[in-house]
Amino acid sequence: MTSSLRHTVDVPGATLSYVVRGDLADATADRPPLLLCGSPMDGTGFGSLADRLPDRVLVLVDPRNTGHSLREDPTAAVTPEEHAEDLHALVEALGAGPVDVFASSGAAVNFLFLVAAHPDDVRILVAHEPPMAGLLPDAEAIAATCDDMVATYDASGFGPAMARFIGLVMHRGPVTGDEPAPDPAAFGMPTEDDGSREDPLMANMRGGGVVRVPDLDAVRDASTRVVVAVGEESGGPEDGEIAGRAAHAVAAALGQEPVVFPGGHNGFLGGEFGQTGKPDEFAQRLREVLAG
Repeated sequence: MTSSLRHTVDVPGATLSYVVRGDLADATADRPPLLLCGSPMDGTGFGSLADRLPDRVLVLVDPRNTGHSLREDPTAAVTPEEHAEDLHALVEALGAGPVDVFASSGAAVNFLFLVAAHPDDVRILVAHEPPMAGLLPDAEAIAATCDDMVATYDASGFGPAMARFIGLVMHRGPVTGDEPAPDPAAFGMPTEDDGSREDPLMANMRGGGVVRVPDLDAVRDASTRVVVAVGEESGGPEDGEIAGRAAHAVAAALGQEPVVFPGGHNGFLGGEFGQTGKPDEFAQRLREVLAG
């Protein structure tokens, strides 16, 4: 059985937690540690994918304020630049860089910021559906919807805000900003406000994580091999979900075509959070992409 050990690294304003599956001493320059990272999802979402990659030394990351990671102020905004510096500190703590990375959703955005700022940290980055809406023609409407989401969170709590988020990410095609706010009960979300304001997704929203764009010239110039991935079920560049459309836009901005992965935004999940994608096929595709 592959050993799993939890570690921490202190960063400004937070303590990051991560699990190493395998022995870092077994990593080589040709097969460095493979980081699996989401945001705001913590490392538990990668259990099924990790089980299907037994030949790699894996690092499952909890971003600040998620899972076992802690923040001094869990209500404050977190920017992609802050996440990138956290990840830089983590790579340095591993002492085994440059690393390979599979990053999904918000983490794909954060790692693109990392590559722009610290290109020597990452050998290969597979950026799965980065929701970088700032590159989309409806960026202004998406930003306004996200601002409304945060305002809803501040005024009414988690349920109404999360329903607004789910409605946004499930929406296909351009966002107008006039879409009706969904009923939280329709998604099984609480309708009562419990008074808490520490949700990591909303902290990322406050930091502009959906509409911010890194220095793409720096990403293009980096030695890192960047592969932008999109789910086969996420739709095309004009009629897809925001994360799928943004993946096409990021790939185009980097002068490449997105690599198609099985499933949708949750394609790697194998029952985590009650969602099941296509983890067997997804893991096989990831192995192929990492092999080049």
